[in-house]
Amino acid sequence: MTARADAAQATADRIVDAAIDVFWERPSHEMSLEQVARRAGVTKQTVLRRFGSKAGLFAAAAERSMDRARVGRDDVEPGDLPGAVAALVTHYEQLGDGVLRMLAEEERNPGLREVADQGRAYHVSWCRRVFRPTLSGLRGAGRNRRLAQLVAVCDVYTWKLLRRDRGLSRPQTETALLELLQPLTGDSR
Repeated sequence: MTARADAAQATADRIVDAAIDVFWERPSHEMSLEQVARRAGVTKQTVLRRFGSKAGLFAAAAERSMDRARVGRDDVEPGDLPGAVAALVTHYEQLGDGVLRMLAEEERNPGLREVADQGRAYHVSWCRRVFRPTLSGLRGAGRNRRLAQLVAVCDVYTWKLLRRDRGLSRPQTETALLELLQPLTGDSR
């Protein structure tokens, strides 16, 4: 029984990984179950049997992507500004362009909007945790405003502006983010 369950899980994992790969390559409305099945080495019927629908597959793929995104970011200790910037830039270098495409599509796809909302909630929570030392002395509107500033500076759109639109190298992008965050955090490194 365990061998069969392990094989079924391995197939499901291949399907989810294939869905993630296909999603990052093309807009979601162009993504088909046939493409995913072909990439995973299974039939469309196997995908449907395992996930029920394209929406079910998308939900599983989104959950796996969020889990992967958390890996490096969740290791950052509160107050570690260089570590936070390095983790963010690493995350955005790996997934930023796909995330930007997803955000551009979220108005047309309710499934994407749900995933984007989860990502936004995670980002705020991450900023709240990582910048806890900065936020600890603030209350009320001042704390909310500072958290909003930190969230904005650490956002994927800020990375896009620096890295893609202005053409900064990865090290220059990290330096620019540090310089933007230092006045907000009081970190003078």
